[in-house]
Amino acid sequence: DANEETPASNFTVATLQRKILTRSSLSIFLVNKESDLQENANGSENSYNRVGGIDFNLASADNLWTGKTFFHQAIYKNAGDNAFAAATSIKYNNGIISAHMGYSFVGTDFQADVGFVKRTGFHRFGPHLEYKFYPNEGKILNHGPTFKFDNVLDEDLKTMDRELELKYIINYIDRSKLSAELERGFVKLRAPFDPTNTGGDTLATGSAYNWNEFSLNYESDARKTLNFTSNIRHGGYYNGNKFSLNGTINYRVQPYVNLSISTTYDKIDLPEPFESMAFLLIGPRLDLTFTNKLFLTTFVQYNDQADNVNVNLRFQWRFAPVSDLFIVYTNNSYPDDFRTKDKALVAKISYWFN
Repeated sequence: DANEETPASNFTVATLQRKILTRSSLSIFLVNKESDLQENANGSENSYNRVGGIDFNLASADNLWTGKTFFHQAIYKNAGDNAFAAATSIKYNNGIISAHMGYSFVGTDFQADVGFVKRTGFHRFGPHLEYKFYPNEGKILNHGPTFKFDNVLDEDLKTMDRELELKYIINYIDRSKLSAELERGFVKLRAPFDPTNTGGDTLATGSAYNWNEFSLNYESDARKTLNFTSNIRHGGYYNGNKFSLNGTINYRVQPYVNLSISTTYDKIDLPEPFESMAFLLIGPRLDLTFTNKLFLTTFVQYNDQADNVNVNLRFQWRFAPVSDLFIVYTNNSYPDDFRTKDKALVAKISYWFN
């Protein structure tokens, strides 16, 4: 409603941390949002929102064990019993064997107005294992397999998402990297979903899909002035198949210029009545360093799916330590005749008081 005004709000963040054991820490925090009730004409139940919690970060003296455990409680009017989030994880890494296990829960009623909660009402758990071999000679620094299992359940403990991943990674002495991955995926849709995002037919809520996918990835030595990454991926995609090619080329003229171009090609084949599609995304980027205080970044992206060309220019002036002036210009236009869809000019200044 154009006549409604957004209520004014005050925000407060308080935190306290104490070092315990050798390298571990325990912290408590409170984040508070309080809205002006007189301005809140729509009678919203969430005129205030608070999130408080406790976090424990584990780090052993020998750095072999790390982990984290937290409990966060949301407080707002008419909050339900599941207005909390909790998680625990533990990791062991000695350079040869790496093992990680984690569990997290986010209640359906967990609401954090100051921040972003991507998803609520789920349990998530799974291990991640990795082993490295170190050859005594040759061009390979280390190589080995990794195993990952990620499972997401709803609050009734029914599987909603699952990912089983087997990967083999080769790290070379010249800092390049080659990896091959086989993935088994499962998803049960919580809402209607358009697999091509083109406004066509949708997959039904509650429908479930399994698929297999294989990918091959290579990253060259990023220390070189000319370097690149490439990825090829093929396999299932919901009720169809998908083929993807991704690549990025970077070129540096130190210390003044960094030029890169990224390209993504996706081909999606779906059965009737869904429409098969192919998408192309091209994005060149130019970073200029005039001095150690003046920077300019130019980013251009062509998206044939959205029929759009985006141009983004960002100027940065560091006028004082940790203090910056940013001026950002962005423009969206049609690719055929470059007619402007929308554009914006934004200025931002940050200053560090010390």
